[in-house]
Amino acid sequence: MTSLQPQEGWIDAGVASEFPDLRLWQLTLPLPGPIGKSSEGVRERLREMSDGFRGAQAVTMRSQPIHHAHRVFFRHIGLDPDTSRTPAEAIAVERLRAGAFKPVNQLDDALVIAIMETGVPVWALDEEGVDGDLGIRPARDAESLGDAPIADGRLVVGDSEQPVAVLFGDVGPVPVKSTRALRLFSVQVAGVPSIHVEEALWTVVELFEGDDED
Repeated sequence: MTSLQPQEGWIDAGVASEFPDLRLWQLTLPLPGPIGKSSEGVRERLREMSDGFRGAQAVTMRSQPIHHAHRVFFRHIGLDPDTSRTPAEAIAVERLRAGAFKPVNQLDDALVIAIMETGVPVWALDEEGVDGDLGIRPARDAESLGDAPIADGRLVVGDSEQPVAVLFGDVGPVPVKSTRALRLFSVQVAGVPSIHVEEALWTVVELFEGDDED
């Protein structure tokens, strides 16, 4: 079991004033080898999740406390959660469309399991492309994520040099098969207990460690 613990990132002073309960948590997870297919145990866990998730759960999940907290935060930052779905709702809709939580790879499968079991999204970056601690700030004039421009003032996750993700949006530098370490991060909004955020991060860590042991 890895001894790393989630570390709190920084929040821009203006953002912290507007959203005093907003937090970012991060940890670095070394990988022993290339990102590959999930173990049979993880695939079975996805099948069990699929069997237990139906349309009724998708309809009612938005009223549950953690999902509701994310919807409220979306509105506070100018996003309509009925058109720009929260991460959990987006995965739930895809489950209904595809008919199951279908395995993709170790990383994607771990992120899906984490969010569906805790309600809290976790994102992963290629550690090699991250410079220093992560934090949350408004986008600056003419910033972009890759080739995609970011609207001035949109909240982003940044390292010491540049934005690495749009908050609750696109992410980069995206891990690839050759990635040797992940920078996992999660965002805690008002109404979401810290223990759920920690559990989401540790779910991803433990799934990777469990795959390594198989």
